[in-house]
Amino acid sequence: MPSRGGAVHVVTTTRQYKGRVYATHLLRRSFREDGKVKNETLGNLSHLPDAVVDLVRRALRGEALVPVSERFEIIASRPHGHVEAVLRAMRRLDFASLLSSRPCREADLVMAMAVARIVEPHTKLAMTRWWHISTLAEELDVAWADEDDLYRAMDWLLERQDTIERKLAARHLKSGGLALYDLTSSYFEGRCCPLAARGHNRDLKKGKLQVNWGLLSDRRGCPVAVSVFDGNVGDSTTFLPQADKLRQQFGLRHVVLVGDRGMICKAAIEDLRRQHFGWITALKSSQIRALLNDGTLQMDLFDERNLFEIEHPDFPDERLVACRNPELARRRAHKRAALIAATTAELDKVRDMVARGTLKGTADIGVRVGKVFNKYKVAKHFRLKIGDASFSFELRQDKVADEAALDGLYVIRAGVTQRLMSSDDTVRNYKALTTLERAFRSIKTVDLKVRPIHHHLTDRVRAHILLCVLAYYVEWHMREAWRQITFADEDQHAKLTRDPVAPAQRSKAALKKVHTHRLADGSHAHCFHTLLETLATVVRNTCRIPSDTTAATFDLVTTPNALQRHAWQLIDAIKP
Repeated sequence: MPSRGGAVHVVTTTRQYKGRVYATHLLRRSFREDGKVKNETLGNLSHLPDAVVDLVRRALRGEALVPVSERFEIIASRPHGHVEAVLRAMRRLDFASLLSSRPCREADLVMAMAVARIVEPHTKLAMTRWWHISTLAEELDVAWADEDDLYRAMDWLLERQDTIERKLAARHLKSGGLALYDLTSSYFEGRCCPLAARGHNRDLKKGKLQVNWGLLSDRRGCPVAVSVFDGNVGDSTTFLPQADKLRQQFGLRHVVLVGDRGMICKAAIEDLRRQHFGWITALKSSQIRALLNDGTLQMDLFDERNLFEIEHPDFPDERLVACRNPELARRRAHKRAALIAATTAELDKVRDMVARGTLKGTADIGVRVGKVFNKYKVAKHFRLKIGDASFSFELRQDKVADEAALDGLYVIRAGVTQRLMSSDDTVRNYKALTTLERAFRSIKTVDLKVRPIHHHLTDRVRAHILLCVLAYYVEWHMREAWRQITFADEDQHAKLTRDPVAPAQRSKAALKKVHTHRLADGSHAHCFHTLLETLATVVRNTCRIPSDTTAATFDLVTTPNALQRHAWQLIDAIKP
C-alpha cells in the first residue's frame, strides 16, 4: 500500500448477465493529488461472503465490532408462534366470553388446556410440565398451576356446559336450519368409572371398557354440543335427547335433524313430528331389500338417472329418495369378492387340518372356523357341515346374489317437504354427516387424542370430552381459515351444487396442490400439523447482558417469515 494517506472504503457494484445479478466488492483508497480526487483499488473482496464484506465495511467506518456473546446472552428460548396462532383464533372467536362473562382463573386454565390440546396433547400432569417449555403459561398467566388446579378448572367447566352450549347454538344454529348428530365411543384405561361399559366398540379395542358420546353440529360440522352416555347405550336412545336439547335448551322451534341409519327409530320419528321437527336418515339394508322384493324399487329406473323419489305405505307422510352409485357398487363387489376369497383360503386350511387328523372334535373345529369368520365377517355367505372328524363348506351363491343386488344402492328417508328441500339437497344434507366422521377422527386420534381416557370420576370424564370438543371448535375454525395454504380444498361452494350421488371429487386446484405439494405461488403446501410446527420456529428468547447477571432480562421474538405472517393474517380474518 502506498505511503500517502487517504480514506479506505469498500465499493460494491452490480451487473446483470444472462438473467443473473453479479455483485463485485472492491477495497479502494481515495486520495487527493495535485488538487484532484483519485481512487486506487487495493484488493478484490468479491470472493468473501456478504456478511464478511459487511464486517470489513463497518470496521473501516470506525465501528467497534464486539462478539454478540459479549453484548448479550440468551438464557431461555421458548417456542411461541404456534401458541400465538391458537390464541389469536381464540380471541377472534371470543372464546373467553364463551366460558365466562368475566375474567377468572378457571377460564384461563381451561383456555390453556384447550390450547395445549391442539398444539401438544398430554395428560393433565404432563401438560403442566409441557407448557413451561413454550410461551403458553406466561401468555395466559397460569405458570402457578398444577394438575390439581386443572382438575378444579375441569369441574368448573362442566358446571357451565349448558351455558356454553347455548352460546354456541345461538351463534351457529337457527330455526328452520339443519343440525347434524352422530355417536361414537372412546375406550378407557382402567375399570373404575361408572360410565365405563362394554358395548359396540368403534375403536376396535377388544376387552376395553368404553364410553359413548354424541356430537351435535351445524351443517358444516362446526361443533355446538356434546353428550356423554354409558358405554353400552344404544344409538337410537341417544337421539331424542338431542331434539329435546334443541327445543328446550336452545329454544329452536323448527330444526331438521340429520342422523345415521338405525339412529332415528319409529318412536323418535313420532316424537319429532309432535315437536314439528324435520329429520333425515337412511333405510337399513333389510328395508331396502323389502322395497326391491315388492317391486316398489325398480332397478331399471336407474338406467336414466341416479336418484328418484318413491312412496310406500310402510312410510306414510315420508319422502324416500332412492340413489345408486355405480362406483360404490364396484368397490363393494370387489371388497366382497376379496373377503370371500380370503375366507375360502382359510377354510381350505381348516379342512386340510381335519383331513390330516391334526384338528378333531366338533367344538375345536367350530372354534377354529369361528376365528376365520370373525376375521373376515362373511359367515352369512357360507354353509358349513362340521363333524367330530369331518368338515366341509360351500359358498351360498343365493346369499351373495342377494347382497350384490344392493351394491351401491341406498335410500334416504326424510320427514321434510319437497317445498323446503329438494331431492338433491336431501341427499347432500344426509351426506353432510361425513363432516362429523372427520370430527370424530380428529378428536379421537389425529389431533386432540381424546382417548384413551384415564379419568375415573364420571364428571371428570364428561369434562374431559367437553374440553376436547371445545378445543376442536377452535381447531375447526383454524383449519377453515388455513384452507388456502394447506392441502384442503378451497372450493367449498361446489359441495352445494355438485351431483349428490356421484363420488365426491376435489377441485382441480386442490388436486394440483396434492400432486405438486405446492401452492399457486410456488411455495410449499402444508397440512395442519406441519403448519403449526413451522409456526413453532417463531421463538421468544429471554436475554441479558452477560457481564451483569443482576441486570434485568429482556425478550426478543424471532422475526416471522412470509408464510408465518400470512398464517397469522388468515387467523385474524376468522369470523365467529
